[in-house]
Amino acid sequence: MSGIGIGQRPQNRRQKAVKLLWIGIWLAYLSAPVSDLLHGGHSDGVRVLGWIGLVAFVAWYFALIFRTGRGETNGVVLGSVAVLATQSTVLSLTLGREWLVLFVYVAISSGAALSFHLARWTIPAVSALLTGVALAVPGGTSYLAGLLFPALLGGFSMTGIRELVRTTIELREARTTVAQLAANEERLRLARDLHDLLGHSLSLITLKSELAGRMLPAHPDKAAQQVADIEHVSRQALVDVREAVSGYRRPRLVAELAGAQVALTTAGITVDLPPADPDLTGVPEDSETALAWALREAVTNVVRHSGAHRCTVELLLRQTLDGPMLELSVQDNGSGSPGGSPGHGLTGLTERLEKAGGSLEAGRVGHGFRLVARAPAGRTTDVGSGT
Repeated sequence: MSGIGIGQRPQNRRQKAVKLLWIGIWLAYLSAPVSDLLHGGHSDGVRVLGWIGLVAFVAWYFALIFRTGRGETNGVVLGSVAVLATQSTVLSLTLGREWLVLFVYVAISSGAALSFHLARWTIPAVSALLTGVALAVPGGTSYLAGLLFPALLGGFSMTGIRELVRTTIELREARTTVAQLAANEERLRLARDLHDLLGHSLSLITLKSELAGRMLPAHPDKAAQQVADIEHVSRQALVDVREAVSGYRRPRLVAELAGAQVALTTAGITVDLPPADPDLTGVPEDSETALAWALREAVTNVVRHSGAHRCTVELLLRQTLDGPMLELSVQDNGSGSPGGSPGHGLTGLTERLEKAGGSLEAGRVGHGFRLVARAPAGRTTDVGSGT
């Protein structure tokens, strides 16, 4: 019906016109009462009262159908259905069997306007009232078989259509919600990636810039090498950002271990690392990616905040109740590691590791700071460790 659902209020003139036309088609079944008024041999007074009653019934029926969806309570709708049922009963008992068709409209309006848990009772009740009135009206039993089935079928059909429309609306709303959640998740992913990428790269660029500035007067050759390194890091950062925006960025532990060596050494921090090429055969890609991000964030924090002189990185395989877990540990001997509530970096790492099925622990240990990231290893062979 051009976007107008059963049980929904029209929102504009076009929808009102379409709904009026749709309802008007079914008014053709009122030909029996109209014919009775025109050719039933009633007196003029009865005919006038009959026309008034018929017009009042149609007006109330239209009001009920058109006002549905404006927030009326079930009590108001039930009262309106009761008025229609009363009108149908009075007109049928006073004017004859031709008016029994009004009960079909009562059943249909009940199914269209009431919720299913109420309509499943009101529709049979209207049908029972139709049966009782048909038995009381002379010749009404001959009309009963032709009206009882349409009343039941039409009423329950309306409840089915109403539920279908409601379900369709809910699915559209759910689709919109899912799209919004997906967009929020993508923004969160992009924010995490940019934080991790730029935080590490900019820290390294800052350190090398300071180092080049100190070397420039006495050691121009070494300063030129630092500038070349700055250019290389800048270009790599640009590539990483583009890949992150495209959604294809997946850092590897081997590359991050090499980057950690460069960053920590440049900062004047003695570093102990695991083997340069650890055996990661069988380790899930998501686990390796999450641990690589964890290593990058941990090293960035050591360089930026710790004031440490030594940093130890370990990569171990541990058997747990949840299966084999690959454990990355980064510990420094500094005093400036972040405390209190976790920053954006650690929060992002926690989310990454939880998605991969792992966990993150971070806090002060003795005279330093220690970060431990765990992710499922997916195998039982040894990986190795640092010193």
